[in-house]
Amino acid sequence: MLRSAQGLAFVATLILALSGPFTGPARAADSVQDMLADKVLGKADAPVTIIEYASLGCPHCREFHEKTLPQIKEKYIDTGKVKMIFRDFPLGQRATAAAMITRCAGPIRYFAMVSILFRDQADWSRAPDGLAALQASAKKGGMAPTQVEECLRNEDLLQGIQKIAQDGNKEHGVDATPFFIVGGEKVSGAQDFKVFEDIIEQKLKK
Repeated sequence: MLRSAQGLAFVATLILALSGPFTGPARAADSVQDMLADKVLGKADAPVTIIEYASLGCPHCREFHEKTLPQIKEKYIDTGKVKMIFRDFPLGQRATAAAMITRCAGPIRYFAMVSILFRDQADWSRAPDGLAALQASAKKGGMAPTQVEECLRNEDLLQGIQKIAQDGNKEHGVDATPFFIVGGEKVSGAQDFKVFEDIIEQKLKK
């Protein structure tokens, strides 16, 4: 699984695998470091931290984001009790491309783009022309097709996302998605809200 995230040596390989070559100048991103920074929902000083490792092409990750995360957000994130950090663990080339697109969308649009790509997962993950399908989804989040192409040419961004996945595997044993660390406790799979609620409540009592 991790090998799928690590196996792309160059961004050009990724693009060719999706839909063939395209023309146009490549342009470096403004700040790869900023794009690769942890994306956080919630207050910085929240007493409990949830770290999620997810692949945008993973149906179970989509299920968590559509069903469970809204409940966690309402009860714990919006009330300042929990902050959630989203980290990429892409499984496959198209999921890696999707992860790059969310990072290129910018900090304000990041989570909106994540939601769009999860919602459209069945389209871009199966379309004959993967690049065109990803561009269509990204357009809903305000990114032009040329911006998507430029984003996917950014080898530093690609390698940074691969390193996030590698570090997750090395430091936490992440080998499948979704994978969570809730206040230091590991949770694997798209568990029901009650599972997260029980752990969070225990952590809040400490």
